[in-house]
Amino acid sequence: MTDDEKPPELPFATTEDLEARWHPLTESETSKARTLLADASDLIMTQCPRWREASDATLKRIACQMVKRAMLALDRAGVSQSTQTAGSFSESMSYSNPDGDLYLTSAERKSLGKGVQTAFHIHMGGVA
Repeated sequence: MTDDEKPPELPFATTEDLEARWHPLTESETSKARTLLADASDLIMTQCPRWREASDATLKRIACQMVKRAMLALDRAGVSQSTQTAGSFSESMSYSNPDGDLYLTSAERKSLGKGVQTAFHIHMGGVA
């Protein structure tokens, strides 16, 4: 079995990796994080064909970033804008990920080898 055929170690990150980068998780957050880390790993493999070229540390970092973004939005799922007013004071906010979706930023895609363009050519002539 070659390295390309070797099955990946899934998910790319653990709940402990996420806690080390964010905060201690509650029991319900830990359960949700396990599912999201598996989903994030699947999304990386699906959207970035060259993911195997990334280091384990890069895969772990990006999976944790994706899950943290999604979990930060869970408290306000579905809200795209919010305004609060108290007397003459008001506060308005728009959320960057109101539905708590998992997604890759352009910088993360670049880290995973997607978006790096290389030149190539195809010989259209017949065999000589």
